Amino acid sequence: LLDRPAVILDESGADPMRITSGTGVYHEGTRRLQMEGGVTLSSKNQTFNTASSLYNTATGELSGSGPIQGVGSLGEIAAKSYGVYDKGERMIFKGGVRARIPTH
Repeated sequence: LLDRPAVILDESGADPMRITSGTGVYHEGTRRLQMEGGVTLSSKNQTFNTASSLYNTATGELSGSGPIQGVGSLGEIAAKSYGVYDKGERMIFKGGVRARIPTH
């Protein structure tokens, strides 16, 4: 059981992604960290909020089956589920994806 766990993807990279939550449970057998209670995904150019996330320490992938919303480099995004891959370089939003992309 963890209090206020934090995970940093690509810590030495140009734009590391930090994932934080209120609580977490690390399952050593499956090498997965279940994060609950106000999960925030943030980096230099984006911030997203969701209720829970599952981080696979073996693959470095983060996923969530609950709603997510926030602001990324393209604009505002909301979806029913998501996945984060390649050390935070790639985010995939699924289910009822809505976006507001500003035109400059």
